[in-house]
Amino acid sequence: MTMALKVKPFKFEPFSRKQLQVLTWWLPNSPVRQKDILIADGAVRSGKTVSMSLAYVQWGMDEFDGENLGMAGKTIGSFRRNVLAPLKRMLKSLRYKVKEHRTENMLEISRRGRVNFFYMFGGKDERSQDLIQGITLAGMLFDEVALMPQSFVNQATARCSVEGAKLWFNCNPAGPYHWFKVDYLDKIIELNGIYLHFTMDDNLSLSARVKERYGRMYTGVFYKRYILGLWVMAEGVIYDMFSEEKHKVKTIPRLMNEWIAIDHGTGNPTAFLRQGFDGEKFYTAAEYYYSSKETGLQKTTGEYSNDLQAFTVNKRLPIIVDPNAKALIVQLRKDGFPVIEAENDVLPGIEHVGNLLNDGLYYIHERCINLLKEKSAYCWDVKAQQRGEDKPLKQQDHASDAERYGLYTMRYLIDAARQRKVKIPKAGRL
Repeated sequence: MTMALKVKPFKFEPFSRKQLQVLTWWLPNSPVRQKDILIADGAVRSGKTVSMSLAYVQWGMDEFDGENLGMAGKTIGSFRRNVLAPLKRMLKSLRYKVKEHRTENMLEISRRGRVNFFYMFGGKDERSQDLIQGITLAGMLFDEVALMPQSFVNQATARCSVEGAKLWFNCNPAGPYHWFKVDYLDKIIELNGIYLHFTMDDNLSLSARVKERYGRMYTGVFYKRYILGLWVMAEGVIYDMFSEEKHKVKTIPRLMNEWIAIDHGTGNPTAFLRQGFDGEKFYTAAEYYYSSKETGLQKTTGEYSNDLQAFTVNKRLPIIVDPNAKALIVQLRKDGFPVIEAENDVLPGIEHVGNLLNDGLYYIHERCINLLKEKSAYCWDVKAQQRGEDKPLKQQDHASDAERYGLYTMRYLIDAARQRKVKIPKAGRL
Protein backbone atom coordinates (compact mmCIF):
# COMPACT_ATOMS: atom_id res chain seq x y z
CA MET A 1 0.00 0.00 0.00
CA THR A 2 1.41 3.39 -1.04
CA MET A 3 0.24 6.62 0.49
CA ALA A 4 1.23 10.26 0.25
CA LEU A 5 2.01 11.85 3.61
CA LYS A 6 -0.43 14.66 4.37
CA VAL A 7 1.00 16.57 7.31
CA LYS A 8 1.17 20.05 8.73
CA PRO A 9 4.29 22.09 7.93
CA PHE A 10 7.01 22.14 10.57
CA LYS A 11 7.72 25.35 12.43
CA PHE A 12 11.50 25.53 12.62
CA GLU A 13 13.14 27.03 15.69
CA PRO A 14 16.72 28.39 15.57
CA PHE A 15 19.30 25.60 15.53
CA SER A 16 22.03 25.47 18.17
CA ARG A 17 25.72 25.23 17.33
CA LYS A 18 25.81 21.47 17.84
CA GLN A 19 22.65 20.95 15.79
CA LEU A 20 24.26 22.97 12.99
CA GLN A 21 27.34 20.74 13.21
CA VAL A 22 25.08 17.72 12.65
CA LEU A 23 23.39 19.46 9.73
CA THR A 24 26.62 20.44 7.98
CA TRP A 25 29.41 17.92 8.76
CA TRP A 26 28.95 16.12 5.44
CA LEU A 27 28.86 19.20 3.17
CA PRO A 28 31.62 19.76 0.55
CA ASN A 29 33.29 22.60 2.48
CA SER A 30 33.24 20.79 5.85
CA PRO A 31 36.68 19.95 7.33
CA VAL A 32 35.26 16.62 8.59
CA ARG A 33 33.51 15.62 5.37
CA GLN A 34 35.69 12.51 5.01
CA LYS A 35 34.61 11.05 8.36
CA ASP A 36 32.59 7.83 8.17
CA ILE A 37 30.58 7.95 11.40
CA LEU A 38 28.69 10.53 13.46
CA ILE A 39 27.75 9.74 17.09
CA ALA A 40 25.52 12.13 19.04
CA ASP A 41 24.72 11.26 22.65
CA GLY A 42 23.55 13.11 25.73
CA ALA A 43 20.48 14.31 27.57
CA VAL A 44 16.84 13.76 26.72
CA ARG A 45 15.11 16.58 24.80
CA SER A 46 18.46 17.98 23.70
CA GLY A 47 17.66 18.24 19.98
CA LYS A 48 19.64 15.20 18.81
CA THR A 49 16.86 13.35 17.00
CA VAL A 50 15.43 16.30 15.08
CA SER A 51 18.77 17.42 13.70
CA MET A 52 20.06 13.88 13.07
CA SER A 53 17.02 12.67 11.14
CA LEU A 54 16.77 15.80 9.00
CA ALA A 55 20.50 15.88 8.25
CA TYR A 56 20.49 12.18 7.40
CA VAL A 57 17.81 12.58 4.74
CA GLN A 58 19.40 15.76 3.33
CA TRP A 59 22.77 14.01 3.13
CA GLY A 60 21.23 10.94 1.48
CA MET A 61 19.36 13.00 -1.08
CA ASP A 62 22.41 15.17 -1.92
CA GLU A 63 24.82 12.24 -2.21
CA PHE A 64 22.76 9.49 -3.87
CA ASP A 65 20.11 8.79 -6.47
CA GLY A 66 18.18 5.54 -6.74
CA GLU A 67 19.79 4.00 -3.63
CA ASN A 68 18.44 2.24 -0.55
CA LEU A 69 19.14 3.77 2.86
CA GLY A 70 18.20 2.43 6.30
CA MET A 71 16.73 3.95 9.45
CA ALA A 72 16.15 2.10 12.72
CA GLY A 73 14.60 2.54 16.15
CA LYS A 74 14.07 0.02 18.90
CA THR A 75 10.79 -0.83 17.18
CA ILE A 76 9.25 0.44 13.96
CA GLY A 77 6.36 1.75 16.05
CA SER A 78 8.63 3.81 18.29
CA PHE A 79 10.57 5.03 15.24
CA ARG A 80 7.37 6.21 13.54
CA ARG A 81 6.28 8.00 16.70
CA ASN A 82 9.56 9.56 17.80
CA VAL A 83 11.39 10.15 14.53
CA LEU A 84 9.14 9.85 11.51
CA ALA A 85 6.32 12.08 12.79
CA PRO A 86 8.47 15.26 13.08
CA LEU A 87 10.72 14.24 10.16
CA LYS A 88 7.94 14.08 7.59
CA ARG A 89 6.71 17.52 8.69
CA MET A 90 10.21 18.96 8.27
CA LEU A 91 10.57 17.39 4.83
CA LYS A 92 7.21 18.78 3.72
CA SER A 93 8.27 22.26 4.86
CA LEU A 94 11.48 21.93 2.82
CA ARG A 95 9.56 20.82 -0.30
CA TYR A 96 10.67 17.21 -0.38
CA LYS A 97 8.11 14.81 -1.83
CA VAL A 98 7.49 11.81 0.39
CA LYS A 99 5.46 8.67 -0.29
CA GLU A 100 5.12 6.07 2.43
CA HIS A 101 4.92 2.40 1.46
CA ARG A 102 3.60 1.07 4.76
CA THR A 103 3.61 -2.62 3.82
CA GLU A 104 7.32 -2.34 3.00
CA ASN A 105 8.11 0.05 5.89
CA MET A 106 9.73 2.35 3.36
CA LEU A 107 9.71 6.04 2.48
CA GLU A 108 10.18 7.02 -1.16
CA ILE A 109 11.68 10.51 -1.02
CA SER A 110 12.23 12.68 -4.09
CA ARG A 111 13.54 16.18 -4.80
CA ARG A 112 15.05 17.91 -7.81
CA GLY A 113 14.85 14.82 -10.01
CA ARG A 114 16.44 12.45 -7.46
CA VAL A 115 14.67 9.56 -5.76
CA ASN A 116 15.93 7.41 -2.89
CA PHE A 117 14.30 4.72 -0.77
CA PHE A 118 14.54 4.92 3.03
CA TYR A 119 13.69 1.61 4.74
CA MET A 120 12.66 1.48 8.41
CA PHE A 121 13.73 -1.32 10.75
CA GLY A 122 13.15 -2.26 14.38
CA GLY A 123 16.14 -3.40 16.44
CA LYS A 124 14.30 -4.83 19.43
CA ASP A 125 16.08 -8.12 20.10
CA GLU A 126 18.56 -10.66 18.73
CA ARG A 127 16.06 -11.86 16.12
CA SER A 128 15.94 -8.38 14.59
CA GLN A 129 19.17 -9.00 12.69
CA ASP A 130 17.25 -11.38 10.41
CA LEU A 131 15.05 -8.51 9.19
CA ILE A 132 17.90 -6.60 7.61
CA GLN A 133 19.83 -9.40 5.93
CA GLY A 134 20.22 -9.25 2.18
CA ILE A 135 19.64 -5.55 1.54
CA THR A 136 22.43 -3.25 0.24
CA LEU A 137 22.44 0.20 1.84
CA ALA A 138 24.10 3.55 1.21
CA GLY A 139 23.77 4.62 4.84
CA MET A 140 22.18 3.81 8.18
CA LEU A 141 20.63 5.96 10.90
CA PHE A 142 20.25 4.39 14.36
CA ASP A 143 17.92 6.24 16.74
CA GLU A 144 18.45 5.24 20.39
CA VAL A 145 21.16 2.76 19.44
CA ALA A 146 21.96 1.95 23.09
CA LEU A 147 18.57 0.18 23.29
CA MET A 148 19.43 -2.18 20.42
CA PRO A 149 21.27 -5.52 20.50
CA GLN A 150 24.80 -5.51 19.11
CA SER A 151 23.95 -8.29 16.64
CA PHE A 152 21.36 -6.08 14.91
CA VAL A 153 23.70 -3.09 14.68
CA ASN A 154 26.53 -5.26 13.35
CA GLN A 155 24.27 -6.76 10.70
CA ALA A 156 22.95 -3.33 9.68
CA THR A 157 26.38 -1.72 9.42
CA ALA A 158 27.58 -4.67 7.34
CA ARG A 159 24.86 -3.88 4.78
CA CYS A 160 26.29 -0.38 4.13
CA SER A 161 28.54 -1.31 1.22
CA VAL A 162 27.70 1.47 -1.27
CA GLU A 163 30.63 3.80 -1.97
CA GLY A 164 30.38 6.88 0.25
CA ALA A 165 28.13 5.23 2.85
CA LYS A 166 28.09 6.78 6.34
CA LEU A 167 26.75 5.65 9.73
CA TRP A 168 24.69 7.93 11.97
CA PHE A 169 24.09 7.06 15.65
CA ASN A 170 22.23 8.85 18.43
CA CYS A 171 21.31 7.74 21.95
CA ASN A 172 20.90 8.59 25.59
CA PRO A 173 23.77 7.14 27.66
CA ALA A 174 23.64 3.76 29.38
CA GLY A 175 26.32 2.11 31.55
CA PRO A 176 30.07 2.62 31.01
CA TYR A 177 30.50 -1.03 29.95
CA HIS A 178 27.66 -1.01 27.42
CA TRP A 179 28.76 -2.57 24.12
CA PHE A 180 28.12 0.65 22.15
CA LYS A 181 30.21 2.74 24.55
CA VAL A 182 33.06 0.21 24.45
CA ASP A 183 33.04 -0.68 20.73
CA TYR A 184 32.06 2.63 19.16
CA LEU A 185 32.28 5.65 21.42
CA ASP A 186 35.60 4.69 23.01
CA LYS A 187 37.02 3.89 19.55
CA ILE A 188 35.69 6.95 17.73
CA ILE A 189 39.12 7.98 16.41
CA GLU A 190 39.98 4.47 15.15
CA LEU A 191 36.59 4.31 13.42
CA ASN A 192 37.20 7.64 11.66
CA GLY A 193 34.23 9.23 13.37
CA ILE A 194 32.91 12.41 14.97
CA TYR A 195 31.45 12.59 18.47
CA LEU A 196 29.04 15.29 19.68
CA HIS A 197 27.72 15.43 23.25
CA PHE A 198 24.35 17.17 23.69
CA THR A 199 22.72 18.78 26.73
CA MET A 200 19.28 20.34 26.97
CA ASP A 201 20.97 23.73 26.44
CA ASP A 202 21.63 22.56 22.86
CA ASN A 203 17.88 22.59 22.19
CA LEU A 204 17.07 26.29 21.83
CA SER A 205 13.33 25.59 21.71
CA LEU A 206 13.26 24.60 25.41
CA SER A 207 12.48 27.27 27.98
CA ALA A 208 14.25 27.39 31.34
CA ARG A 209 11.00 26.27 32.97
CA VAL A 210 10.73 23.18 30.77
CA LYS A 211 14.37 22.25 31.41
CA GLU A 212 13.81 22.62 35.14
CA ARG A 213 10.73 20.38 34.93
CA TYR A 214 12.69 17.67 33.13
CA GLY A 215 15.40 17.93 35.77
CA ARG A 216 12.82 17.16 38.47
CA MET A 217 11.50 14.11 36.63
CA TYR A 218 14.51 11.89 37.29
CA THR A 219 16.67 10.87 40.23
CA GLY A 220 19.76 8.74 40.77
CA VAL A 221 21.26 6.99 37.76
CA PHE A 222 18.47 8.17 35.46
CA TYR A 223 19.19 11.81 36.33
CA LYS A 224 22.88 11.31 35.61
CA ARG A 225 22.16 9.63 32.27
CA TYR A 226 19.10 11.45 30.95
CA ILE A 227 19.72 14.95 32.28
CA LEU A 228 23.51 15.16 32.64
CA GLY A 229 24.08 12.79 29.71
CA LEU A 230 26.71 10.65 31.47
CA TRP A 231 27.64 7.01 30.85
CA VAL A 232 27.50 5.93 34.50
CA MET A 233 26.99 2.72 36.46
CA ALA A 234 23.59 1.83 37.87
CA GLU A 235 24.63 1.01 41.44
CA GLY A 236 23.01 0.58 44.83
CA VAL A 237 19.30 0.72 45.64
CA ILE A 238 17.15 1.08 42.53
CA TYR A 239 14.38 3.20 44.04
CA ASP A 240 16.54 5.60 45.99
CA MET A 241 13.75 8.17 45.90
CA PHE A 242 11.43 5.92 47.96
CA SER A 243 10.58 6.99 51.51
CA GLU A 244 8.29 5.05 53.85
CA GLU A 245 7.34 8.32 55.49
CA LYS A 246 6.19 9.70 52.15
CA HIS A 247 5.02 6.68 50.18
CA LYS A 248 3.56 4.28 52.79
CA VAL A 249 -0.11 4.96 53.53
CA LYS A 250 -2.73 3.62 55.97
CA THR A 251 -5.76 4.09 53.71
CA ILE A 252 -6.49 3.79 50.00
CA PRO A 253 -8.98 6.10 48.25
CA ARG A 254 -11.78 4.85 46.04
CA LEU A 255 -10.14 3.44 42.91
CA MET A 256 -11.53 4.00 39.43
CA ASN A 257 -9.58 1.05 38.02
CA GLU A 258 -8.14 -2.06 39.68
CA TRP A 259 -6.04 -4.99 38.52
CA ILE A 260 -3.80 -7.74 39.88
CA ALA A 261 -0.10 -7.86 38.94
CA ILE A 262 1.75 -11.17 39.29
CA ASP A 263 5.36 -12.30 39.40
CA HIS A 264 5.41 -16.10 39.40
CA GLY A 265 8.23 -18.34 40.57
CA THR A 266 8.40 -22.10 40.81
CA GLY A 267 11.29 -22.47 43.25
CA ASN A 268 11.25 -18.72 43.89
CA PRO A 269 8.48 -16.77 45.65
CA THR A 270 5.26 -15.82 43.88
CA ALA A 271 3.71 -12.39 44.47
CA PHE A 272 0.24 -11.05 43.66
CA LEU A 273 -0.36 -7.31 44.06
CA ARG A 274 -3.76 -5.63 43.92
CA GLN A 275 -3.14 -2.27 42.33
CA GLY A 276 -5.32 0.58 41.18
CA PHE A 277 -5.70 4.12 39.90
CA ASP A 278 -7.93 6.80 41.41
CA GLY A 279 -7.92 9.10 38.40
CA GLU A 280 -4.72 10.84 39.43
CA LYS A 281 -2.47 8.51 41.41
CA PHE A 282 -1.54 4.82 41.50
CA TYR A 283 -1.70 2.56 44.54
CA THR A 284 -0.71 -0.94 45.62
CA ALA A 285 -3.48 -1.84 48.04
CA ALA A 286 -2.79 -5.45 49.04
CA GLU A 287 -0.35 -8.28 48.48
CA TYR A 288 -0.17 -12.08 48.43
CA TYR A 289 3.31 -13.54 48.87
CA TYR A 290 4.21 -17.22 48.96
CA SER A 291 7.73 -18.65 49.28
CA SER A 292 8.12 -22.40 48.88
CA LYS A 293 11.64 -22.13 50.32
CA GLU A 294 10.22 -20.87 53.60
CA THR A 295 7.30 -23.32 53.81
CA GLY A 296 9.05 -26.32 52.27
CA LEU A 297 6.00 -26.93 50.07
CA GLN A 298 5.85 -26.03 46.39
CA LYS A 299 2.47 -25.09 44.94
CA THR A 300 1.07 -26.07 41.53
CA THR A 301 -0.32 -23.53 39.05
CA GLY A 302 -3.78 -24.83 39.94
CA GLU A 303 -3.21 -24.04 43.60
CA TYR A 304 -1.98 -20.54 42.73
CA SER A 305 -5.13 -20.09 40.61
CA ASN A 306 -7.25 -21.03 43.63
CA ASP A 307 -5.29 -18.60 45.82
CA LEU A 308 -5.81 -15.87 43.22
CA GLN A 309 -9.56 -16.52 43.25
CA ALA A 310 -9.58 -15.92 47.00
CA PHE A 311 -7.28 -12.89 46.69
CA THR A 312 -9.55 -11.16 44.18
CA VAL A 313 -12.62 -11.89 46.35
CA ASN A 314 -14.35 -13.18 43.21
CA LYS A 315 -13.98 -9.81 41.46
CA ARG A 316 -13.37 -10.07 37.72
CA LEU A 317 -10.22 -7.98 37.67
CA PRO A 318 -7.65 -7.93 34.85
CA ILE A 319 -4.68 -10.12 35.76
CA ILE A 320 -1.31 -8.79 34.54
CA VAL A 321 1.28 -11.57 34.36
CA ASP A 322 4.90 -11.78 33.25
CA PRO A 323 4.64 -13.21 29.70
CA ASN A 324 7.41 -15.69 30.55
CA ALA A 325 5.14 -17.43 33.09
CA LYS A 326 3.56 -19.54 30.34
CA ALA A 327 2.22 -22.36 32.50
CA LEU A 328 0.52 -20.02 34.94
CA ILE A 329 -1.01 -17.98 32.12
CA VAL A 330 -2.47 -21.14 30.57
CA GLN A 331 -3.90 -22.21 33.94
CA LEU A 332 -5.42 -18.81 34.72
CA ARG A 333 -7.04 -18.51 31.30
CA LYS A 334 -8.39 -22.04 31.65
CA ASP A 335 -9.92 -20.98 34.96
CA GLY A 336 -11.59 -17.94 33.40
CA PHE A 337 -9.32 -15.11 34.51
CA PRO A 338 -8.93 -12.18 32.04
CA VAL A 339 -5.15 -12.31 31.62
CA ILE A 340 -3.08 -9.47 30.19
CA GLU A 341 0.53 -10.32 29.35
CA ALA A 342 2.68 -7.67 31.01
CA GLU A 343 4.96 -5.26 29.23
CA ASN A 344 8.16 -6.44 30.85
CA ASP A 345 10.90 -4.21 29.44
CA VAL A 346 13.02 -3.93 32.57
CA LEU A 347 14.77 -0.55 32.33
CA PRO A 348 11.78 1.47 30.99
CA GLY A 349 9.60 -0.18 33.66
CA ILE A 350 11.99 0.69 36.48
CA GLU A 351 12.30 4.23 35.16
CA HIS A 352 8.50 4.57 35.07
CA VAL A 353 8.00 3.34 38.65
CA GLY A 354 10.80 5.62 39.83
CA ASN A 355 9.20 8.61 38.11
CA LEU A 356 5.83 7.86 39.75
CA LEU A 357 7.49 7.72 43.17
CA ASN A 358 9.52 10.84 42.51
CA ASP A 359 6.48 12.80 41.33
CA GLY A 360 4.26 11.71 44.23
CA LEU A 361 1.97 9.70 41.96
CA TYR A 362 2.31 6.27 43.58
CA TYR A 363 1.68 4.96 47.12
CA ILE A 364 1.80 1.60 48.93
CA HIS A 365 -0.51 0.43 51.71
CA GLU A 366 1.22 -0.48 54.96
CA ARG A 367 -0.17 -4.04 54.81
CA CYS A 368 2.12 -4.80 51.81
CA ILE A 369 4.99 -5.78 54.07
CA ASN A 370 7.01 -7.77 51.51
CA LEU A 371 6.84 -5.08 48.86
CA LEU A 372 7.84 -2.42 51.38
CA LYS A 373 10.69 -4.60 52.63
CA GLU A 374 12.02 -5.05 49.09
CA LYS A 375 12.24 -1.30 48.54
CA SER A 376 15.56 -1.24 50.41
CA ALA A 377 16.77 -4.54 48.90
CA TYR A 378 15.84 -4.05 45.23
CA CYS A 379 19.33 -3.26 43.94
CA TRP A 380 21.23 -3.08 40.69
CA ASP A 381 23.29 -6.13 39.70
CA VAL A 382 26.85 -4.78 39.58
CA LYS A 383 28.21 -7.92 37.87
CA ALA A 384 25.62 -7.52 35.09
CA GLN A 385 26.69 -3.87 34.78
CA GLN A 386 30.24 -5.00 34.14
CA ARG A 387 28.85 -7.03 31.23
CA GLY A 388 27.11 -3.91 29.92
CA GLU A 389 23.62 -4.83 31.16
CA ASP A 390 21.26 -2.85 33.40
CA LYS A 391 19.11 -5.19 35.47
CA PRO A 392 18.10 -5.80 39.09
CA LEU A 393 19.92 -8.24 41.32
CA LYS A 394 17.85 -11.44 41.32
CA GLN A 395 17.14 -11.57 45.03
CA GLN A 396 14.28 -10.10 47.06
CA ASP A 397 12.80 -8.81 43.81
CA HIS A 398 9.53 -10.72 43.32
CA ALA A 399 7.04 -8.22 44.71
CA SER A 400 9.01 -5.41 43.05
CA ASP A 401 8.89 -7.19 39.69
CA ALA A 402 5.12 -7.64 40.03
CA GLU A 403 4.84 -3.96 40.98
CA ARG A 404 6.71 -2.96 37.84
CA TYR A 405 4.64 -5.22 35.56
CA GLY A 406 1.40 -3.69 36.77
CA LEU A 407 2.36 -0.03 36.88
CA TYR A 408 4.26 -0.02 33.59
CA THR A 409 1.62 -1.97 31.69
CA MET A 410 -1.15 0.35 32.94
CA ARG A 411 0.81 3.58 32.49
CA TYR A 412 -1.56 4.74 29.74
CA LEU A 413 -4.20 5.45 32.42
CA ILE A 414 -2.62 8.80 33.28
CA ASP A 415 -3.05 10.17 29.77
CA ALA A 416 -6.44 8.50 29.42
CA ALA A 417 -7.63 10.15 32.64
CA ARG A 418 -6.51 13.53 31.38
CA GLN A 419 -8.60 12.95 28.28
CA ARG A 420 -11.51 11.71 30.47
CA LYS A 421 -11.52 8.39 28.64
CA VAL A 422 -10.42 6.02 31.37
CA LYS A 423 -11.14 2.37 30.59
CA ILE A 424 -9.56 -1.02 31.11
CA PRO A 425 -8.34 -2.87 27.99
CA LYS A 426 -9.77 -6.18 27.03
CA ALA A 427 -7.89 -9.26 28.16
CA GLY A 428 -5.01 -10.05 25.86
CA ARG A 429 -1.72 -8.42 25.03
CA LEU A 430 -1.72 -4.63 25.30
